[in-house]
Amino acid sequence: MFKRDGTISFLNKLLSINSPTGYTNNAVSFLRETIEDIGYETMTTPKGNLIVQVDGDNGEVTRGLSAHVDTLGLMVRSINSDGTLSLTKLGGPLTPTLDGEYCDIITRDDKVYTGTILSKSPSIHVYKDAATKDRDIDNLIVKLDERVESKEDVQNIGIQNGDIVAYDPKVVVTDSGFIKSRFLDDKASVAVLVSILKMMKQENVTPSTNLKFIFSTYEEVGHGAAWIPEDITELLAVDMGCIGLDLECTEYDVSICAKDSSGPYDYDMTTKLINYAKDKELNYAVDIYPMYGSDASAAMSGGANIKAALIGPGVASSHGMERTHIDALENTFELIRAYIRN
Repeated sequence: MFKRDGTISFLNKLLSINSPTGYTNNAVSFLRETIEDIGYETMTTPKGNLIVQVDGDNGEVTRGLSAHVDTLGLMVRSINSDGTLSLTKLGGPLTPTLDGEYCDIITRDDKVYTGTILSKSPSIHVYKDAATKDRDIDNLIVKLDERVESKEDVQNIGIQNGDIVAYDPKVVVTDSGFIKSRFLDDKASVAVLVSILKMMKQENVTPSTNLKFIFSTYEEVGHGAAWIPEDITELLAVDMGCIGLDLECTEYDVSICAKDSSGPYDYDMTTKLINYAKDKELNYAVDIYPMYGSDASAAMSGGANIKAALIGPGVASSHGMERTHIDALENTFELIRAYIRN
């Protein structure tokens, strides 16, 4: 049974933990503690991916399910002469949406400073191009909430090039069931997989095959699940479904992706998922995502000899201020439950 309140509670906690690509240890530690408290053993790869083994009725077959705990973010590219910070992207954030966002600057010795991401023309009363200036990464800076007026001032408080800049997710859950936040890609799917693990323990559900749950840490830069355990013969990536243009997916659906930028997903596996969704009378959509990649495509690009498919909750405004609905998480949960039982 899908537990809405528990899933949202976990998602809220996970969203509150900064985990840009390359800085995921705290989120993985929280995830590990949560999963071990449920009653599972975990292992962590040298790269930092968290893996959970669940034994099934057929111990000779192992299927994988993946979701990524890393998010978009920024990094200090350089320190400017006026004490502001120039930036470089971690992953592909929609940079115009970052102008005015509050952020944390995390140093190599774990100090955390706060600041604001701003356009280089931040005031309509001063700059003629304040409204029209491009908000690309080269025209955004961080203004620190510290008394710094020079590069040396910033260096003296311990900030240096390569420090992580994590911006505020701004989580809101409405009474009508909408979840508004950055980084629903892909923490919403992580929450769904954790709910699946809880359900199996609480309801004594044994999957039809062995399962390995993979929580990856570098998906946003393309190589999250480039390596997977060799006993996995089939991988189901659980990641956000896209919304817009001619796509059928909505914020209430589980998306089933037939093809993304890496090519088509396994025909038979995708067909089975569609049939499970039909049999369970789920709200679902089948779509093509030409500007998208997943952990499954990373695994295949890395040489994994597997079947692979991609599903996930519909998420609007991806890589910006995202939004989904609890119904999308429930439909995704129910499709995964059908998948692991067959």
